[in-house]
Amino acid sequence: MREQNEKAVQAMRAFLKALGLDLEQCGMEQTPERVARLYGDLFDGLGKDPASIWGERFASETKGIVAVRHIPFYSVCEHHLLPFFGEVSLAYLPHDGQVAGFSKFVKLVECFAHRPQLQERMTAQLADAIADGLDAEGVLVVVEAEQLCMTMRDGMARGTKTVTSECLGAFRTDAVLCQQAWMVLGGKQDDSTAEIHLS
Repeated sequence: MREQNEKAVQAMRAFLKALGLDLEQCGMEQTPERVARLYGDLFDGLGKDPASIWGERFASETKGIVAVRHIPFYSVCEHHLLPFFGEVSLAYLPHDGQVAGFSKFVKLVECFAHRPQLQERMTAQLADAIADGLDAEGVLVVVEAEQLCMTMRDGMARGTKTVTSECLGAFRTDAVLCQQAWMVLGGKQDDSTAEIHLS
């Protein structure tokens, strides 16, 4: 791990110098080390198995939809290595009343967010992980984020948000259940850009 970090430090030092920065003159002598440590933290989701997050599941009497809303996250866009950040809200229909502790969903979001990412991919990965890990009968994941690679450059509107969603299982095939899931998350499916795909 130390050797890998040292490679990152040297690579960052070379990168900054290639851009014309004199690190000593700018007072940035320690910047390569700081950046390497930071990105080590930002990418610590790489290699983690999301299936290991769930642990024990609990039997409940519920036959309804379970939702966890407004989970904050920070990730890094793989195209420009700039942050994107926002909130994840999710809903699932438990199989035979089997539910997971709410903190597990926070850890799951962190696992996928702490990688070089695309918002669309992360949304799909979260939905698949919930469906597979909990045998959920239906899953809806909605991610709303601000992409700094959009808003920091010239001509881009500040505060622009991107919204992505992924719908699986019963929420994808049953229009009534899908509508209920959107309502639980605080909105109507008709108000979104997502589509219901009926089979």
